[in-house]
Amino acid sequence: METNGKQFCGKILENISHVIVGKERTAKLLLTALLADGHVLLEDVPGTGKTRLAKTLAKSIHADFSRIQFTPDLLPSDVTGLNIYDRQKNQFVLRKGPVFTNILLADEINRATPRTQAGLLECMEERQVTIDGETYIPGMPFFVIATQNPVETTGTFPLPEAQLDRFMMRLSMGLPGREEELSILEKYMEKDPLDEIAGVLGLDELAGAKAAANKVFVHPCVREYLVDIVDATREGEQIIAGTSPRGALTLLRCAKAYAWLDGRDFVTPDDIKALAVPVLAHRIVMGYGAGTADAVEKMLERILANAPVPTEDFKK
Repeated sequence: METNGKQFCGKILENISHVIVGKERTAKLLLTALLADGHVLLEDVPGTGKTRLAKTLAKSIHADFSRIQFTPDLLPSDVTGLNIYDRQKNQFVLRKGPVFTNILLADEINRATPRTQAGLLECMEERQVTIDGETYIPGMPFFVIATQNPVETTGTFPLPEAQLDRFMMRLSMGLPGREEELSILEKYMEKDPLDEIAGVLGLDELAGAKAAANKVFVHPCVREYLVDIVDATREGEQIIAGTSPRGALTLLRCAKAYAWLDGRDFVTPDDIKALAVPVLAHRIVMGYGAGTADAVEKMLERILANAPVPTEDFKK
């Protein structure tokens, strides 16, 4: 298991590094969410490489890729598809929408109306699309990477808590450092490296990796540690709503995938610590004036610092 997990992670991260400079942790967390069968919300200012990261991941695993530019006039049928009458065939024919793919980039999702945002909910949670009473499978696997600009709010519709909870992680690319930006200029001086990379793994290998990650062992003391952290997010005067049971299950699945990518067949408390903020922060609702993303993350860091860490042997 150790070799397979590390090889799987190493191949994809190395391929991504040919296009994206210095974002190894973000790429690994994205890969963790993919293995844990979740979706990711990328929050960052434009131009930080969110779209390129999604395209590079899709090319790396030979996956189909689609992109939707969300706008206020976008309709749910523009996302899922619709039945159109064909005069020659004298019947209605399904015109599939962009969700019929493996990796879907929902660009600037907060620019669409709540009705259109909700059009993704069934696809993300149930892995199915219902059009005129008929149910279809969007893709296997089906992985949504949604983006939004946290700075610009004019003409946007904030994602409701119910939809935020559908995202396994909320991540940020962040601006590059000076040396990283120099490396970017050098890489893109004469050509676009995205055009030259090839796939390194197939969808069959991805399915095998998901199955292997799902078998990773989680010691009871690590599960207790996870629950202690989740319980602490539900306490406090400024907390309106803490992490739901779905959030706890999500953190568990992510920890198993993260451990497998690290070459282990067991989860440690460090895995929980590494994933707590990206998995739990967007699930916590705080009171007016105290609910900024930075405030929630600092609160989670205090919880992690104060939670007693188990020291048992975490292996089977």
